Amino acid sequence: MKIINKFYPHALAILGFVIVSLLYFYPVLQGKQIFQSDIAQYTGMAKEQNDFRASDHVEPFWTNSAFGGMPTYQLGAKYPYDFIGAIDDVLRFLPRPADYLFLYFLGFYGLLLVLKTDPLKAFFGALAFGFSTYLIIILGVGHNSKAHAIAYMPLVIAGFILVFRKKYFLGGLLTMFATALEINANHFQMTYYLLIFLLILSGYFIYLEIKEKSYKTLLNSLGVLAVAGVFAIGANATNLLATAEYAGFSTRGKSELSFNPDGSKNTSSTAMTRNYITEYSYGLAESFNLIAPRLFGGSNNEALGKDSKMYEFMIGQGVPEGQAADYVKGMPTYWGDQPIVAAPAYIGVVVFFLAIMALFIDDRKIKYVFLSGAIVALILSWGKNFPLLTDFFIDYVPMYNKFRAVSSIQVILELCFPVLAIMGLQSFFKLDNKLQWKAVYSSVGVAFGLIVALFLSKSMFDFTGANDGYYRESYGPEFVDALIGDRMSLYSADLLRSGFFILLVAGVLWLFIKNKIAQNTAIILVGLFMVSDLFFVAKNYVSAKDFVSGREVEVPFQETASDIEILKDTSHYRVFEVSGNFSSARASYFHKSIGGYHAAKPRKVQQLFDYQIAKNNMEVLNMLNVKYIIQTNKEGKEFPTINPNANGNAWFVNDVKLVNKANDEMKLLEQLDTKRAAIFNIHLYGDKFKNARLKRNLDTTGTIKVEVYKPNYIKYTSNNKGEGLAVFSEIYYEDGWNAYIDDVKTEHFPVDYVLRAMIVPAGEHTIEFKFEPQVIKTGSIITLISAAGMLLLVVGGIYYERKKSLKSNV
Repeated sequence: MKIINKFYPHALAILGFVIVSLLYFYPVLQGKQIFQSDIAQYTGMAKEQNDFRASDHVEPFWTNSAFGGMPTYQLGAKYPYDFIGAIDDVLRFLPRPADYLFLYFLGFYGLLLVLKTDPLKAFFGALAFGFSTYLIIILGVGHNSKAHAIAYMPLVIAGFILVFRKKYFLGGLLTMFATALEINANHFQMTYYLLIFLLILSGYFIYLEIKEKSYKTLLNSLGVLAVAGVFAIGANATNLLATAEYAGFSTRGKSELSFNPDGSKNTSSTAMTRNYITEYSYGLAESFNLIAPRLFGGSNNEALGKDSKMYEFMIGQGVPEGQAADYVKGMPTYWGDQPIVAAPAYIGVVVFFLAIMALFIDDRKIKYVFLSGAIVALILSWGKNFPLLTDFFIDYVPMYNKFRAVSSIQVILELCFPVLAIMGLQSFFKLDNKLQWKAVYSSVGVAFGLIVALFLSKSMFDFTGANDGYYRESYGPEFVDALIGDRMSLYSADLLRSGFFILLVAGVLWLFIKNKIAQNTAIILVGLFMVSDLFFVAKNYVSAKDFVSGREVEVPFQETASDIEILKDTSHYRVFEVSGNFSSARASYFHKSIGGYHAAKPRKVQQLFDYQIAKNNMEVLNMLNVKYIIQTNKEGKEFPTINPNANGNAWFVNDVKLVNKANDEMKLLEQLDTKRAAIFNIHLYGDKFKNARLKRNLDTTGTIKVEVYKPNYIKYTSNNKGEGLAVFSEIYYEDGWNAYIDDVKTEHFPVDYVLRAMIVPAGEHTIEFKFEPQVIKTGSIITLISAAGMLLLVVGGIYYERKKSLKSNV
């Protein structure tokens, strides 16, 4: 009975999380799915590998349908022995995206329990975390891996706290599995930001142990964390090793070129420039969005009503009422520093109010850890608006320059503030009446005082956005004036809204102090106000309207007349969709495309586009075997054109132009006849093409024909009278692709910056390319060993704890 009573509140809380998750995303109960723009693009990118997996029952680890060819390591590849992924599947049993919302709730609930919060307060705290606007909007746009990683952050933090509290077995296991799940979520930027917070947290506990001279305890804690970390990393070894390998091949790796597409000097050693990294930087004043959602206009697609200035303007222009009402449902009211904002990063004014209270009354020093985490995250989110710290991190902190959209580090702040809020609520009910009065007055003074200060500061802002010049030129000054008027209205309205919620919560606490309501009633009312504040803001940006039939999600792209015409050609070729501008996966869904959509594109292919294809260098399209180009006419109608000069799948060249630098390769491509000559970087790859400097009589009369063409295997037959240099219109990837001539492994090497080539001896031969990545084999062995080790730790730990318990009862 005691066990039932102990777990009964937690079971109710978990059931509540399931119900709330399903109610918020209730269309999933009707079989509908949320249409996520990023997931639609992912579906296009992953179509070939998913089809191949279904037909051949083999994981390809390579796709030819995007960017001319790339590994699928970051496209949902399925690795052997991924038992952590199996555990994750069990936890995410709800239909998407309710599964991620449930994980938000569950993980944060666990953290609050570790912080010794009672179940009722922890329940509302978990809801407040999960309904933080940013966490909801990323589900709306399809940043699933980001949401996935954020959901496991609280459990990793909880594990660390338990270990430092000397709960080595429970804390070690929680840290090990939570960290393994965090890494398995496969969003390393979020995991990196979590690591920054864990350093702050660990620094706090290390300071306490050193202060108390508890060196043995400290070593024990660090040892447990180290073991947990090693096994968590080992359980994800395949993905980590494969991602690390691909990173150097992607736009996150170092650039070999020292000049930009316009000819200017490239001062950056990476493909990601400082401007690119900090493009999404939070404005300093914009930070107050955290307590008033539309202080800076909300989003680039904000819904306004018939009481808006823009609606009045439309009516004044003679627009029918119905059309005007529809038009104002998506207005660019956002006027902050970021180029595109789908929703404000609102943490909730009630959360903020209670967090302020925690700083006044909670006597646990760990509150300063969460406050420090929030402050560091906020300052780093300013990016280019606070260059002193941002430049230091980009230049000197390892791996920080591998990630863009620095504003997204605010997820740490969005985790820390709800923790502080519940700490404040928990502490409030432990005080006597006198101190409770003081807590309410002090917190209202700070929070409400900030609201008043922002009201008084309204005249300091001009409410103009970065694109207002374009709107003024396109739609006239009256349009912009109406837009500015609505921005000013949103500013004032949301400050009033936030002030109202502060007074509501203060009123509830006042009623409790005056013995007008019971403690649980007060907690429930405060919790409801806290959650409803966030709930209704989140609903403005992600709601039932975003759900469509399952078919529309599973098949996000429809065949056009151009696609149908091109697909009549059953040979092997590539397609370039001009309107996609190299950043759309639509063509990849139907064809072998040289474009695609990915956060870490193959670097050299992206450079080919920027330096050559964007400048209409048809020879580069020829060597990539682009047989069809999808264009758009003046009326906006698509049509396909045949490129009769495409080089085909493979060909022999009679000349090799030797260079020592990547710069020279790129410049030579501007004037290269790719059918006759190939460029070879002898400085980098001389060991793969031995005697490259020797003059050769290369035979160009031979033929090479494709016999089999699969994502991970290509077979050719060749027939040439003399020795020839064959160039293949396939992307060169050193770590994985092996070449064979008549079943004998043969060296191949890169030419023309991105393609494969090899010396083919005279005669008739079978040439095969097989994708056999060693990194998968190595990682799988490590993963299997780690899985066995984790199982032994669990069994051994349970045995040790039971034995210790029996001894203590004797």
